Amino acid sequence: MDRMPLGLWWRLVRFGFRLLYNQFAWTYDLVSWGVSLGHWRQWQQASIPYLGADSRSLILELAYGTGDLQIDLAHAGLNAVGLDLSPHMCRIARRKLVRHGLTPRLVRGNAMSLPFPSGYFDAVVSTFPTEFIIRPETLQEVYRVLRTSGRLVIVPNGILTLGTPLSRLLEWLYRITGQRGPWPVDPLAAFREAGFGEVELKMETLPGSQVWIMIAVKSALREAQ
Repeated sequence: MDRMPLGLWWRLVRFGFRLLYNQFAWTYDLVSWGVSLGHWRQWQQASIPYLGADSRSLILELAYGTGDLQIDLAHAGLNAVGLDLSPHMCRIARRKLVRHGLTPRLVRGNAMSLPFPSGYFDAVVSTFPTEFIIRPETLQEVYRVLRTSGRLVIVPNGILTLGTPLSRLLEWLYRITGQRGPWPVDPLAAFREAGFGEVELKMETLPGSQVWIMIAVKSALREAQ
């Protein structure tokens, strides 16, 4: 890597992620389990208490991947819809939800042009999204489809704290593939620019790991202006 031009390295990393989310989507569950030493699902589930939702709420998950959080939201008694751009992920998630006895409510689409009416959702959630989540077009759309005081909840990172040689190796791999930042822009500042009033970053400590959670609330004050 030291001999490879930095721009070429990042293009290769992004190309690898595109393959993982598309042609190699069938490997995603195995890869996510391996790189998190089995913590991936717990990191996703950590988002649920921050949604501020109940059985009457409507939740949108952006980039639902293979559908695990859709299952967890349903088991928590929450009413969820998922949107993902990858047709490969959509097929996998649909089959998985059906196997769990759930009716898939999945839409294929682009987060920068959401096919939903304004003020439709009580919360929007995304776990381990790529940089699309902090693009102004995405945040404007999320803001639009949220109801006043609705929440955007993002899990950007989970960190292994086991201290074993394997966990240290995985943390190194996270760093060299850009999964430990820095993001191109400050996410919290991007949320404020999009109009979200209350913005905070929290860290949850779990057995053997920590998970970061970002929460942004649609401001009632801006709506009144």
